[in-house]
Amino acid sequence: MSFLSALVLFGFLIFVHELGHFLFAKLSNVKVLKFSLGFGPKVVGRKIGETEYMLSAVPLGGYVKMLGEEVEDEVEQDDMSRSFKNQPIRKRAAIILFGPLFNIFTAVVIFFFVFLLGVPTLLPVVGETMKDTPAERAGLQKGDRIVEIDSLPINQWSEMTEVIYRSPDKQLNFKIDRAGGMMDFKVTPQSKKTKDIFGEEKTVGLIGIKPSGDTVIFKEGFAGSIKHAFLKTWEITVLTLVGMVKLIQRIVPADNIGGPILIFQLAEKQATAGFLSYFTFAAVISINLGVLNLLPIPVLDGGHLLFLSIEALRKKPLSEKVVIISQKVGIALLVMLMAFAMYNDIFRIITGKPLP
Repeated sequence: MSFLSALVLFGFLIFVHELGHFLFAKLSNVKVLKFSLGFGPKVVGRKIGETEYMLSAVPLGGYVKMLGEEVEDEVEQDDMSRSFKNQPIRKRAAIILFGPLFNIFTAVVIFFFVFLLGVPTLLPVVGETMKDTPAERAGLQKGDRIVEIDSLPINQWSEMTEVIYRSPDKQLNFKIDRAGGMMDFKVTPQSKKTKDIFGEEKTVGLIGIKPSGDTVIFKEGFAGSIKHAFLKTWEITVLTLVGMVKLIQRIVPADNIGGPILIFQLAEKQATAGFLSYFTFAAVISINLGVLNLLPIPVLDGGHLLFLSIEALRKKPLSEKVVIISQKVGIALLVMLMAFAMYNDIFRIITGKPLP
């Protein structure tokens, strides 16, 4: 069942992406010839109206085939007005852009329901005070609940750690609930070098406590869920872009790149952890899919948008020869990237390296 959930996730996100292209093409009166989940030979298909809907053999992608989409496509005179390549640049750009945007919007919708249903949140309750640390010297004890830090209300463990991390060697005023009574403590986080999620070294403040593990289901209202859904989507989008830059800068090791096998493994892992983890993971992958497709690589949506931008500046499209060569280069780059990702996936399985 966990493998099936991974397959469903992969298929759903591809469907959402292609649906964005498909719907805006239809709204723009562009003739759509095929809508396929997967590449390669057709497994099943049915033509409804002018569009053939298909399930293809290789479930690692999908595509929408529009009339006149490829430079070498021949279009009859009667269909010229409905051909993709005869549409204004802004309309073609919108059709291309709506695929990635649908992926990102899907993440917003998923996060909306996650926040509306409630997120298990770690409470700011001390589970252990480590020896010879600022917390022990200040007098914090197991069971203490942090209520305020420098008059800032603290409701979650993450809110507390955020304040402490950014305050190395700075005295903080803690208000503690200890067995129903309020107490004040002065704690100065000690400065310590650590690594962030990208492996870069940074200085943070630490006081030497561990959480008790107590949690509460934190629910947002309708308006709050919308707000936090957009904020979380934006946060992960930025994180994805920063991660790409760090990868190019070789700050993030190349062996962190994963392919479909890693996605399937992670999806299985999240599915066994519960529906909330599974859908949160789906939102993250959907954002990644949207952002990756906007990279300016020929054959990706971002490559097509790049060609359209050049066309707008030149006041005429690029030559067929340039487009075809560029697409071949783009395909070669993607094949090499996919091969490298698959190598990492297989090497991770063989060596028993833990999942990210």
